[in-house]
Amino acid sequence: MDAPQDTRWLSAEERQTWLALAALMIRLPSALDAQLQRDAGLSHFEYQVLAALSEAPERTLRMSRLAMLAEGSLSRLSQVVARLEQRGWVRRTPDPTDGRFTLAVLTDEGWDKVVATAPAHVETVRSLVFDPLTKAQTRQLCDIGRRIMHAVDPGDQCGEARPA
Repeated sequence: MDAPQDTRWLSAEERQTWLALAALMIRLPSALDAQLQRDAGLSHFEYQVLAALSEAPERTLRMSRLAMLAEGSLSRLSQVVARLEQRGWVRRTPDPTDGRFTLAVLTDEGWDKVVATAPAHVETVRSLVFDPLTKAQTRQLCDIGRRIMHAVDPGDQCGEARPA
């Protein structure tokens, strides 16, 4: 077994940057979840599922594609879609073009839920993420996010539009 290489410790500036990013990764999702739970009775993941379906052609996506867009596993998505089905917001159906796949379809009631929920959620995203930044910082944040996502997952389509 080879001896481990010397550890590349973080500089003081890198450490401060990492601590700020780590806090952001923990606190921002919690803040988004809290707003959605309070105002709409939804988790952020549930909202992402509904929003992705609302933007899809015919409000329909294969479950595998929906899992990717919502940044979740297929098993997690299946559990969430089951809950959304119970509320009447989503229904599942076999894909008529390939029965090996299942489609998730946003119902009219689900559409109404997204339409009712989106304004407050977008306002929260705007106030927490975009209002504190300049336009130049917003562009930098986008570039930084894409670069980090490429390092995490080189095959990720991070530039692709996703729900807020």
